[in-house]
Amino acid sequence: MREEKTIDIDFRQGCKPGDMVLELRNITKRFPGVLANDHINFDVKAGEVHALLGENGAGKTTLMNIIYGLYQPDEGEIYLRGKKVVIRSPLDAIALGIGMVHQRFKLVPSLTVAENIILGLREGGIIGRMKRVVERIEKLSEKYSLQVDPSARIWQLSAGEKQRVEILKMLYRNAQILVLDEPTSILTPAEAEQLSLLLRRMATQEMAVVPFITHKLPEVIATSNRVTVLRRGRVVEEIRTDQTNPRDLARKMVGKSVLFQLKKPEIAPGDPVLEIKNLRALNDKGIMALKGISLTIRESEILGIAGVAGNGQSELAEVIAGLRGVLSGEIIFSGEDITGLSTRRRIEKGIGHIPEEYMIGVVPDFSVADNLVLDKYFEKPFSRRWGLDHKAVERFAEEMIPRYNIRTPSKETPAIHLSGGNLQKLILAREISHHPRLLITNLPTHGLDVGAAEFIQNQLLALKLEKCAILLISEDLDEIMSVSDRIAVFYEGRITGMVPAAEAVKDNLGAWMAGVKL
Repeated sequence: MREEKTIDIDFRQGCKPGDMVLELRNITKRFPGVLANDHINFDVKAGEVHALLGENGAGKTTLMNIIYGLYQPDEGEIYLRGKKVVIRSPLDAIALGIGMVHQRFKLVPSLTVAENIILGLREGGIIGRMKRVVERIEKLSEKYSLQVDPSARIWQLSAGEKQRVEILKMLYRNAQILVLDEPTSILTPAEAEQLSLLLRRMATQEMAVVPFITHKLPEVIATSNRVTVLRRGRVVEEIRTDQTNPRDLARKMVGKSVLFQLKKPEIAPGDPVLEIKNLRALNDKGIMALKGISLTIRESEILGIAGVAGNGQSELAEVIAGLRGVLSGEIIFSGEDITGLSTRRRIEKGIGHIPEEYMIGVVPDFSVADNLVLDKYFEKPFSRRWGLDHKAVERFAEEMIPRYNIRTPSKETPAIHLSGGNLQKLILAREISHHPRLLITNLPTHGLDVGAAEFIQNQLLALKLEKCAILLISEDLDEIMSVSDRIAVFYEGRITGMVPAAEAVKDNLGAWMAGVKL
């Protein structure tokens, strides 16, 4: 019978660098048709940063959710400071000194930094204690160089500042083991570098321990002491980062060599495919998100849009795809004004769209096969006079699943059972395979492992040979610079800079992303 009582352990006493703090033994977790974690052994020592790597569907997120009490393992045991514990919920995890910073921040925009940090704690209901709360936040901010104004409201903060609030929220709760899920995915280059320094500093002060989950291999090398690599739910290797390199880690992750080379075809851009003129649109809060955007994309051209999340990029993609209305301005596609056309009519004209949120791009309860034809089910060969041609749909799915390495138990599996990375690959397979004339891609490789990301990037480049115009929205400057032909930078709904990719300088792009005028 599973032990039902958690153990209150004080991490602050008798813990020296090198001491074993957290140990997972033979952790196994199954979902319908999927063995997500297969007898995993993983440990974290005091005073170190231990990275967890793996391709999509390797089991990283499942393992971290078990550590944080969101999932219960089917088999295996968890030990803290050598004592067996049962972590039944995030409350148990926090009580044991384990904190987690999610990729999507769990903050209330209308509340202040201080109010968010103490949200859910008893002291939150006592106004008289707020002065002491602010004083403690300021001490933690100074100790860990997490500068943030306790009185500022969350909606006023940048992505990097919001992440600091999340980390402070865990430190305020005395977390000594900090789990971060894709921590640099929405940060500017400068903010990502600051976070790397912070994690190393935290690992040396009061024995703070930081398991680090990321797909960005150079950051892993620069930040962590050890790396554990998962592949298909199993540990394939544990290694010190000073004894490896990004290419070696990539090979271990995907089981084969990753070339880190993009086959960028040199093609002169053709006629204009998309012309946007003085576009203005609101976001979901009724605030102006696009403030007079004008741009053009030509045949066989990739226009990269760089910027920190929340600066109008997503609204631009939705407006072009027909998912969001405009206040003013024009959208010209192949010489035709499509500003007022429906989403379906835009699809029929050859506009493909890879949304930022993969759940928006699928019907969760539909099968993988049905989702692969979601935007073409009404056309031949998938449509017959009396309805859907299921045999044609099945043949198409049987072709796409291995070509795009979609990890699924079968083509009949409901999409909701796929991991986020595999849902992303499903959407990419659907949109690219239909040979669009214009492809809108919003974070197409976000959350994908290096092998899958390289494959997708080469697919985008190959579309140039078909005279496809591509709008590439990405928060990864390396991706933007290596894939795009031209780069436009967004800040607060405006284009702050535009430059040919061959002439782009990362520092300048980062400055434009932060709103600095050069």
